[in-house]
Amino acid sequence: MRADRLLSILLLMQVRRRVTAQELARRLEVSERTIYRDMEALSAAGVPVAAERGLGGGWFLLEAYKTSLTGLNLNEVQALFLTNPPRLLADLGLAQAAEAALIKLLAALPAMQRRDAEYIRQRIHLDISGWRHSEAEDISFLPALQQALGQECRVELTYRRSDETIVERVIDPLGLVAKGMVWYLVAGVEEELRIYRVSRIQAARATNQACLRPPGFDLAGYWEQASAQFKAALPRYPATVRVHPALLSRLHYAWRYAPFEQTEPPDAAGWLKLAVQFETEQEACENILSLGPQIEVLEPAALREKVINQAEQIIAFYTKNDPANS
Repeated sequence: MRADRLLSILLLMQVRRRVTAQELARRLEVSERTIYRDMEALSAAGVPVAAERGLGGGWFLLEAYKTSLTGLNLNEVQALFLTNPPRLLADLGLAQAAEAALIKLLAALPAMQRRDAEYIRQRIHLDISGWRHSEAEDISFLPALQQALGQECRVELTYRRSDETIVERVIDPLGLVAKGMVWYLVAGVEEELRIYRVSRIQAARATNQACLRPPGFDLAGYWEQASAQFKAALPRYPATVRVHPALLSRLHYAWRYAPFEQTEPPDAAGWLKLAVQFETEQEACENILSLGPQIEVLEPAALREKVINQAEQIIAFYTKNDPANS
């Protein structure tokens, strides 16, 4: 609704002080033209909005204007009480603070909305961890990075790359991102933006130099763009397979990191033809072998031969080591 959007614009300008039409359009999922019309409507209603052009410009409120129209609707109340991942907040040392804030918010809500909030907390729980057990990552330098971000100062970083080489850098910390249960640091290094896995940081020391933050830098927007580029750069090994229909539901779990799609209707026997994107030939071979005789490689021919060869080696191994042949 337009009234909700106008209120959101007002609150964003109060919190952010200055915000561009482009950012408002992105956050509210409308066009920039709609934002300009909304600004005209706010001005016509007597709200003192103004715009400043150029670098660092944007829309802002004059004369320290502030609205007290901060009522929350049902969906907003539910969203606030759902976005509370305990493990990540604990990593940041904010678990108790978050719980205290929610208690205060709950107490401040009208009785009806308080019941709505408690209702949703008892019926929906978000667990962002995976099923597979993995060792907890070493995030001992996360507090130091948080402090540097708060003080807006540069950091001397010692980092272990994935190839085990150690590098030293002076970085401008720009933000922390949790991907699943893994923490990453987004930083500026020699006029470039880079991403560091926090668990690979060997040392982090704040300096007396001020952090240089790119004008208008948007952490969420940058992460979305970098993630898309990372996915696009991943190696791709396409294959075509034929699978038994009973296997399809299992593939959605077994191949959750290997996108696949059905390319043709089921054949006379009910088997399905799938196009799959593996990362490497070896990954493709291992995945296909694990599914036994309910899957057949059609293309490429080299993968089919490799699967056959691997299967023959497995048979030969067990035949050779069969206790009955001793």
